[in-house]
Amino acid sequence: MDSILGPLYTAVSWIIVQFHKLYSIPFGEASGWSWGLSIMSLVIVIRIALIPLFVKQIKSTRNMQALQPKMKAIQERYKSDRQRQSEEMMKLYKETGTNPLSSCLPILAQSPFFIALYQVLNKIANDQNVGVMKGDLVEQARTAKIFGAPIAASFMDTAAEVRDLAANLTDVRVVTVIMILLMSASQFFTQRQLMTKNVDLTVKTPFMQQQKMLMYIFPVMFAVFGINFPVGVLVYWLTTNVWTLGQQMYVIKRNPTPGSIAFQQRQDKLRAKGKIKEDPAEVEAKRAVEEARANRTQPKRQSKSRRSSAGAQQQPAVKKTAGATKAAGGQGGGGQKSASGGRKPQQAHGKKKPQSAKTKK
Repeated sequence: MDSILGPLYTAVSWIIVQFHKLYSIPFGEASGWSWGLSIMSLVIVIRIALIPLFVKQIKSTRNMQALQPKMKAIQERYKSDRQRQSEEMMKLYKETGTNPLSSCLPILAQSPFFIALYQVLNKIANDQNVGVMKGDLVEQARTAKIFGAPIAASFMDTAAEVRDLAANLTDVRVVTVIMILLMSASQFFTQRQLMTKNVDLTVKTPFMQQQKMLMYIFPVMFAVFGINFPVGVLVYWLTTNVWTLGQQMYVIKRNPTPGSIAFQQRQDKLRAKGKIKEDPAEVEAKRAVEEARANRTQPKRQSKSRRSSAGAQQQPAVKKTAGATKAAGGQGGGGQKSASGGRKPQQAHGKKKPQSAKTKK
């Protein structure tokens, strides 16, 4: 790996050394702040170089959100034919110009620098020359402390290893735990900001559930792996998380996803400033809907005792009505009286009395 990443070791160490020369003026060459700020400056240089990829990531993420309903329809249509399903998915990506891997480009592009920095700090901890850092520079970086924790130390180091760096194990573990918690928290709030403010709420897709899962998975991963990272790498990762949080906040404010809460808030601000003029008919329709909603009254709920008393009052009335109907039916349902005083049975309505054969003749 050293032979493959050797040029990156040189590039990373060279950038750190150049910033170290700058920060040594106010803080001193052996100061932990000089080396810590040099690592933070390295992050800023890398993230500025990755801004074009970040823009592609935003566009790809939005395209993927918009394509989720179509992708779900393809999966349902060809759920028994995996090959046809993959072909239709690739066709959909090609037609819309969407690359699913674009959302991972900033992380993938940053990974080699992260690995290179990790190896540089690891070699410094072992008192080995790396890149352009040799001799006194390696010794200064190895023993430089941030809040009492050497840059090359990690949470999992033993007491003997920490003593070799002229530090205390308690200081190292307290500093690393705080930095790991801050690193995980910054990752959580970055993902939460994306989910709560910059997701199209008009479309419910599996993509939203995936993002919600990542909101909890990523911080746990950072916490688990962070105990093995040297303090310098924790500085690097915490800085890049804070940068991502601020960069995302800027993008959400300036260019939010259509249909999201941030987009609605931005539209409201632009309307208040008079920069967006709506159709008068739409404004009137919205006003009418709001007035109708405000004037609508809900029926008052009655207690159980009131409902029981109301039901008891209705029952006698129903029985009285039923009795009156029966009496009326008895009076009007009988046949007409004949001359002999008997009752003549009433013929069924709509039926004629059958005629005899003689009468027909």
